[in-house]
Amino acid sequence: MAQTLSDIHGEIYSITSTNSKELKEFMKKYPVKKIYYSLDELLNDKEVDIIYIATPHHVHSEIIQKSLEAGKNVISEKAITVNSEELEELIQLAKDNELVLMEAMTVLHMPLWKTIKDEVDKGLVGTVKMIQVNFGSHKEYDINNRFFNPDLAGGALLDIGGYAISVARLFMYSQPTEILTTVKYFETGVDEQSVIVLKNKEVQMASITLSMQAKQPKRVLITGDKGYIEVYDYPRGTKAKFVETETGDERIIEIGDSLKALAYEVSDMEKLIEQKEFSSANSFTLEVMKLMTKIREKWGFIYPFENK
Repeated sequence: MAQTLSDIHGEIYSITSTNSKELKEFMKKYPVKKIYYSLDELLNDKEVDIIYIATPHHVHSEIIQKSLEAGKNVISEKAITVNSEELEELIQLAKDNELVLMEAMTVLHMPLWKTIKDEVDKGLVGTVKMIQVNFGSHKEYDINNRFFNPDLAGGALLDIGGYAISVARLFMYSQPTEILTTVKYFETGVDEQSVIVLKNKEVQMASITLSMQAKQPKRVLITGDKGYIEVYDYPRGTKAKFVETETGDERIIEIGDSLKALAYEVSDMEKLIEQKEFSSANSFTLEVMKLMTKIREKWGFIYPFENK
């Protein structure tokens, strides 16, 4: 994101971190006009319009709240919050203050997914029946890494699950009402891998597999009664294949640039602010967060800080 903002605007206006050494190293790499050693200092700067949050998940809610209360628009890395209760409160706060709150979820901003969504809505695959989504990475085996740390809201669901569930929900006609799921935990207690099945009132079904210790192709399959669409490397996808059921004819849909994934997020964020669309970015994100919260409820998995 730092490189993206530098490329688009020529510089980054200001930055803050709790790690002064990292701040100084950052200043050597990127053109930053101002450096602050506390969040409060940055938020008191009247020239700051948008806050971009790239901290671990567990402090997103606190920083978003402070930023909105200071009158700043916010774009936060996924997962935007740890649970849906936090997100609902922040959405209301953004609405009350006429500010934009947006999750930096690439699949919602890539041109390919906007194009596919438009074509599917127009009937390209007919009635959507099933969606299959895979996302498996292989994180370095380190119990101190944030990916595996329950105190930092680690685990596969909040780290990579947002991509998978967002894509699945994008092509389901209504919010899923049934969830079947099973999970395997890492030795630190966070979710290492899981299988999730979603079903809604239209009896559409989505199957999702997540893993942080078993590499999988990042693959999406959207199937309907007239054909299917297949996408690989979908979080920053630029190419899809449509296959027609009756004829077997294939068509390639190709649009966008994976290297500009974050630039698309920035562009959409700026458009929302310019058009004063203070709530349009939130309803879908909230539906996805509600699903992730319900999935964790099914597992009986609560982060240590959520009990406080």
